[in-house]
Amino acid sequence: MVQLRDLHAFEMLAAELHFGRAAVRLGVSQPTLSRYVRRLERELGVVLAHRTSRTVRLTDAGHELATALPGALRQLERTLAATRAVAEGGWEI
Repeated sequence: MVQLRDLHAFEMLAAELHFGRAAVRLGVSQPTLSRYVRRLERELGVVLAHRTSRTVRLTDAGHELATALPGALRQLERTLAATRAVAEGGWEI
């Protein structure tokens, strides 16, 4: 199952195109960020980024995900917040 944390990690990597900077912005170690991205790739069955010791290049699949992901994550966050508000406020739908 795809983890929300892994999606956020890839979103940051796609923005930075650098594991070190993305890891710092996320507040995790570089190996942890690499693990998140590898797990996401494994779950999706695609390579999202080509890595060398100096560069990160998104694949076509990576570009597709990077383009759609910010909006999808924001929508999911709004949906989860609304769900919590209903539960906490006792609203009925």
